[in-house]
Amino acid sequence: MRRPTLRLTHVLAPLQRAVDHSFVDLPPRVVGLTVLSGVTGGLVGAGYLLVLHLLQHVLWPTEHSAIVNAVVLAAVGLTVGLLARVMGSAGDVELMVDNIHVSGTATGMRSLRTLVPTSLLCIAAGGAMGPEAPLVQTTGSLASHTAQRNRLAVREARIVTISGMAAGFAVLFGAPLGAAVFALELLHRRGLQYYEAIMPAVIGAIAGWAVHAAVTGAGLAPVWQLPSPPALQGSDVAWAVVAGLAGAVIAGAFVGVCRLLHRGARRLPAVVRPLIGGLVLGGLGALSVWALTFGEDQIGEILSRHAVTLGVLLAAAAAKLVATSVTWATEWRGGFIIPLFFVGACVGRALHLAAPGTTEAVLVAGCMAAGVAAVTRTPIGSALVVSGMAGLRLLPTTLLASVVAFALSGNLGLITTQRERDGGALADGGRPSGPVPPGPLPPGPLPAEQEGTGDAGGS
Repeated sequence: MRRPTLRLTHVLAPLQRAVDHSFVDLPPRVVGLTVLSGVTGGLVGAGYLLVLHLLQHVLWPTEHSAIVNAVVLAAVGLTVGLLARVMGSAGDVELMVDNIHVSGTATGMRSLRTLVPTSLLCIAAGGAMGPEAPLVQTTGSLASHTAQRNRLAVREARIVTISGMAAGFAVLFGAPLGAAVFALELLHRRGLQYYEAIMPAVIGAIAGWAVHAAVTGAGLAPVWQLPSPPALQGSDVAWAVVAGLAGAVIAGAFVGVCRLLHRGARRLPAVVRPLIGGLVLGGLGALSVWALTFGEDQIGEILSRHAVTLGVLLAAAAAKLVATSVTWATEWRGGFIIPLFFVGACVGRALHLAAPGTTEAVLVAGCMAAGVAAVTRTPIGSALVVSGMAGLRLLPTTLLASVVAFALSGNLGLITTQRERDGGALADGGRPSGPVPPGPLPPGPLPAEQEGTGDAGGS
């Protein structure tokens, strides 16, 4: 009897079947582009942060006196206005979210030539917004460019774009799961609706985080060291609800101040707005040491201070909130997620001082996540990010606080292009994706999308 011959094809057949029937229900080419977008996001993120650190050694507020800081901020504001005038718009998160709904892609590559240098200057000079929005816009745009070059349909291009965004968030937060969920929730006002992108976003986030960690040597230690909580008590659940209430108040105050300042700034010529913003930031920096910078290092400082008073904490929160609002309203480039984390940390610690019998870590983490969740409409992602950056021991109470703030804040938010999946994309019918030029949204709900297979998309 002849023995069967073991051939290489026999060994590879199961692997080939696994590729043909991908566990993410996507063609192998799209899975490969998802991984590629994550790797690219990790490399770009490492390079962006490296250049930012180099510029901080020259422009960072701690390097200069208050007067010199004011001059630096004014000069950077003038430069930002001139670059936007000469090189064109840098785009923004609102346009990116709108494009992802409609065409499946983020803002075009052309905007990056303005966005990257202006955001680096704004953040390095001490503007009160961080690198999260510019970097995620960059990694999302690069992923979109990859999708367009490969002529992917809208549904597939959207998945690759979201994976690139998740990689950018993972580089900054060091929390891949939270980054993936945050990138998905950010597109909608209620819930995570592009469910088919969940696993690709996780893959992109892990790839971006792993590449960034390998290139930079970043470890797994938490970014912030919150006080180690004892075993959680029943009262901690109630205080998590209080933290959610406080987060909703933070979000309401932030959005209200931003809109008020934005109305005033719109009366100024576009090229002058960043210059005025730099001058105002210089004045705020002279009044409070907490006003300038996006606050990531300041969070550790405010949490490690033992002899801090209630007044100092509330004043620091107010200074950061106003400075971040000025930064946003005068079109300085950056993101407001980390500054809102700082405000939440101050408010959470203030609540602990006002009620000494509470668990400080529960209040601090809850307020940090709740404020961001209410503004960005990302309750699960915000809780996962804060818990990941501070240690996962606080996830249950932090999630509760985020959900409470999300529920109480209604339709509050600054990203007006967040919308429902059924009304958020034009019928694509499998056509290749492409960028949508800036412009007003069409009136009324848009037709339900047809995701390449002819089926109407929906949640």
